[in-house]
Amino acid sequence: MKPAEGRKRVIIEEIRPQVDCGRYSARRILGDRVEVSAAIFSDGHDHVAAHLLYKHASEAQWRSTPMTALTNDMWSASFIVDHLGTWTYTIQAWVDHFDTWCADLKKRLAAQPLLIQPDPASPEPAKRDLPPQDIPLAFTIGASLLDQIAARAKGKDAQALKELAISLRWMAGKNSPLYEYPLSPEIEELAARYPDLSFASAPEKELHLWVDRERARFSSWYELFPRSTSADPTRHGTFADVELLLPEIAAMGFDILYLPPIHPIGMAFRKGLNNSATAGPEDEGSPWAIGSPEGGHEAIHAKLGTFADFDHLVAATHANGMELALDIAFQCSPDHPWVKQHPDWFLHRPDGTIQYAENPPKKYQDIYPLNFESSDWRALWDELRSVFQFWIDHGVRVFRVDNPHTKALPFWEWCIADLHKKSPDVLFLAEAFTRPHVMYSLAKGGFTQSYTYFTWRTEKSELQAYFEEIAKPPVSDFFTPNVWPNTPDILHASLQTGGGAAFMQRLILATTLAASYGIYGPAYELGENLPAKPGSEEYLHSEKYQIRRWDRSAPHSLAPLVTRLNQIRRTNPALQSDLSLYFHPVDNPQMLCYSKSAAGTDSEPANVILVAVNLDPHNEQAGWIDLDLKHLGIRHDEIFDVEDLLTGIHYQWHDRSNYVALRPTVMPAHIFRVTRKVTLSGMLDITTI
Repeated sequence: MKPAEGRKRVIIEEIRPQVDCGRYSARRILGDRVEVSAAIFSDGHDHVAAHLLYKHASEAQWRSTPMTALTNDMWSASFIVDHLGTWTYTIQAWVDHFDTWCADLKKRLAAQPLLIQPDPASPEPAKRDLPPQDIPLAFTIGASLLDQIAARAKGKDAQALKELAISLRWMAGKNSPLYEYPLSPEIEELAARYPDLSFASAPEKELHLWVDRERARFSSWYELFPRSTSADPTRHGTFADVELLLPEIAAMGFDILYLPPIHPIGMAFRKGLNNSATAGPEDEGSPWAIGSPEGGHEAIHAKLGTFADFDHLVAATHANGMELALDIAFQCSPDHPWVKQHPDWFLHRPDGTIQYAENPPKKYQDIYPLNFESSDWRALWDELRSVFQFWIDHGVRVFRVDNPHTKALPFWEWCIADLHKKSPDVLFLAEAFTRPHVMYSLAKGGFTQSYTYFTWRTEKSELQAYFEEIAKPPVSDFFTPNVWPNTPDILHASLQTGGGAAFMQRLILATTLAASYGIYGPAYELGENLPAKPGSEEYLHSEKYQIRRWDRSAPHSLAPLVTRLNQIRRTNPALQSDLSLYFHPVDNPQMLCYSKSAAGTDSEPANVILVAVNLDPHNEQAGWIDLDLKHLGIRHDEIFDVEDLLTGIHYQWHDRSNYVALRPTVMPAHIFRVTRKVTLSGMLDITTI
């Protein structure tokens, strides 16, 4: 089939960034410079020109910037995203006949039959034996092209172009034996402002970006159970008790306080201590068994407080420089109002009972999953969306979503996009410990951040391979990791057996490998490591099923280390993004070394962080790091000074190979900042690298 316009000769391919051929939006952060590249070419020797077009969803007109030719038909341009929300971008490319003419004219002029030094024995001057270049004719062609360009221009620009066309025709009429190039760079630039786009090519579909606020890229999460925060051991914790802890949590350097579900808890099949199927009269049950006659997902557990108390907590969290994140778990206890009001939202078994949640052989009789194949799915979608909107209206801008991979993926794509229409600043964290394609689909569908496999990546090779996958394009164009060394559901074997050294090691890895991380707070600070039974990742005396009393002032608490690590993260821009992560070889399989960097600005120097970690929590490990000096911006003739930000000790290193030894029970890692460099001649260069 013939195209509608066969005179469009430019081909545009390999546009980056794009996700799944433009099916989903790539993601960036407010203020980012978005680098766009593409392969752009045409047939023959004609020159090609291209513009990058971009606009925010609120704008009617495209903004435009010229693209720059690189090598092998690759082109690039960039733009800065200065608004939250959806952006659209595309490329417009065309054959540039005037630029082609300019280049050809330069070649013709260079090949003119110039006079050369005559032979003294010959009475006639000599000439180079070159074919005639028809330069007068070329001038005439150029004049015609300028006429066309002038017709597209306006005002003084049009007049200047017309005058130049007249000048070219006058020069063509002179029939001079020798011509010089008649155009200046300014004239070429003027002509380029008015291209002929009659046969310009563009991609079949426009591409999209979603732009989040900075906290989407860089965040530190602290999880606690409000019911365990009371200073009175005889009383259930409240929002007011949580509020009293805010200054302490903020002082540790966290910017997001995350609460498990705060809704009424069902009585039917309530779980007892340690996930027992039988609950005693004093057992509080699991907060994830949501719903009772007092209400469901838009209600508050009466023991926690009132809506006025909640609103006060939200405001107090902001006053302490943090945000409050709520857990949204779309599942119901048998007592949830939806069970009676909308029985068709649940799956019924042949005996007429509602199917409870189970992952054989595990059974969760206190939870009913929702049926996303319900014939009333439209009303179900609307109701679930309204839950988010309800809490957004109460000032919540961050949500951790429980098990989103067990709900219909199209629902999330619709729901998040619809909520973002009015509230583009809302962030969604997917608690999706599931298969890679499903995790990635949730991210493509709108989730801001995602839990990762970090919890189960303990060996050097698997840590490096995994983070190289998620910290680089194409994955990093849509997927933002949030790494957690523990959760209320997961006590990894490495923490059960590694002692305090393992808790320090995993915390340092989490805070430096990823720009966003979180901990299940008091349990991590205090080294809670007793499993429910051998081989289990469940906690003994799990806080999911009972109130716990935590001694936050215990001398063995890791709170000072947590505080120091968060300070290091906040004061070093290199640790506030994942894209610069780079691994350096170490000759010991128990040691991992990596760096991150941030470019300097007019007011701030470049920032380079180098981390070395002992992955063995039981034994001292040592090795030689083979640094990629070029990647670190260091010359081979330099002695460079690095400061361990954990201890304040300085070391002077030289060249690629440097020796490191780490005792895990003292401190399992170095976090180095390259603060200055010294030349071998002894002259100090105080420029920060």
